[in-house]
Amino acid sequence: MTSENNSSGAEPHSQPSPGDDEKMFDLAPVSLWLEDYSELKALFEEWRADGITDLGAYLKADPQRAKQCADRIKLVKVNQRTLRLFEAESLDHLVANLDRVFRDDMLNTHGDELVQMWEGQHKFFSNTVNYTLSGRRLDIELSGSILPGHEETWDRVLVAVLDVTERESARRDLAGSEQYARGLFAHSPVSLWVEDFSQVKQLLEEVRSQGITDLRVFTDVHPEFVERCMSEIRVIDVNRHTLEMFKAPDKDALLDRINEVFRDDMQPHFREQLIDLWDGKLFQQREVVNYALDGSMLHVHLQFSVLPGHERTWSQVQVALTDITARKKAEAYLEFLGKHDPLTKLCNRRFFVEEMNRLERLNRSPVSVIIADMNELKSVNDRLGHAAGDSLLRRAGEVLMEAIDTPSSASRIGGDEFALLLPNADEEDARVVVATIRKLLALNNTFYSAAPLSLSVGAATARPGERLEAVMQRADAAMYIDKNDYYAQPKRDRRRRAKAAA
Repeated sequence: MTSENNSSGAEPHSQPSPGDDEKMFDLAPVSLWLEDYSELKALFEEWRADGITDLGAYLKADPQRAKQCADRIKLVKVNQRTLRLFEAESLDHLVANLDRVFRDDMLNTHGDELVQMWEGQHKFFSNTVNYTLSGRRLDIELSGSILPGHEETWDRVLVAVLDVTERESARRDLAGSEQYARGLFAHSPVSLWVEDFSQVKQLLEEVRSQGITDLRVFTDVHPEFVERCMSEIRVIDVNRHTLEMFKAPDKDALLDRINEVFRDDMQPHFREQLIDLWDGKLFQQREVVNYALDGSMLHVHLQFSVLPGHERTWSQVQVALTDITARKKAEAYLEFLGKHDPLTKLCNRRFFVEEMNRLERLNRSPVSVIIADMNELKSVNDRLGHAAGDSLLRRAGEVLMEAIDTPSSASRIGGDEFALLLPNADEEDARVVVATIRKLLALNNTFYSAAPLSLSVGAATARPGERLEAVMQRADAAMYIDKNDYYAQPKRDRRRRAKAAA
């Protein structure tokens, strides 16, 4: 794995300031690696051309092939959490010692990730081993995703690394004695619950005895049954990490307020858990939502297992919860980047095209399109620099975002060109939005008098049977009429200014 330079910047939604996207990456609470897999993709294509069809078998036949793949991956950048985790002083320090990080056990599991990508998946997951620069072993859970827009080249892949060394070490060292097992339960770095599901089992058996064969259909008709089952769960014990994770001062406080933990979004997940139990699945895992006692939402990976010896009664069930909130935030940030322009915080062209196609498929009317193009951007860039031009673009994003409400959307579709899609909006509605944009422009300029913001705007409403692409072209033509009117004014007529300068 090698390194290449890269930088990015983004502004917060409310009060933009340069570099926030970079800060979000750098200060993320999980280890993040931005990597370039384009040479790995090229290697895969060479192997396919050579007739290789089973990558897993091909890698097992020669372990050096996995190393050959790893050497094709370039490291673009990492965040601060990564440097701390791997005990590196800087990115260059880490890159110079990657052979000490990725070695031994790592290459054995690296093949799993490679096979997932070989099979066309844009996301991959694995449990593997890395090493810090001081030689300390790290057990990690690794998840990677090709960034939106880079699916054809694989030149930008974001990899999140979760250090699970303590948990995995605890599993390896697990002894058979009851005292040791109890200590492990109490001090496990994973939230552990021991629960009694015997009353839930009895309720399910009562329903089955009534001739019900499909619990999903039954709970569609009787959703209150799910709530009743939830109320019959008895928590026997929780460990210390559970109290920390759920912000509980002690076990009694947690159990007294258990209804605050399992609520709202939890019920649909619990319904699926009941259906699995109905079908005889005594070991389950899924991602669910719980809540800490301070009201904060927790995304958790739940592992549910009826303990051996209790299969007939379900009187002892162990539930392990791993907090994946940080990972979910990282995934949400990736999803945001895939659909939004980092500079203006508006939707991007890709989103605009997909949304336009979606509205056409729905075949609902009316739909209006507004095209807006910035005036004088080149002049501002030439006179004041590109930072001033970027500031104008950000201000344009603020104005357009403020001018519309859901389900309408505003997108940046070019350097200084914007498009608004207005479902359920007729010509009069579109005129109101255009008027609102002009009012907001005037208000915005009262705060930025040094560099006035100006947009040429055109609107069009779909006629019966008209494609939205044609509507967009009509709105674009109307925008150019507005732009010509703008530059026809004596103080802005570029030809007149040129003659005067001569």
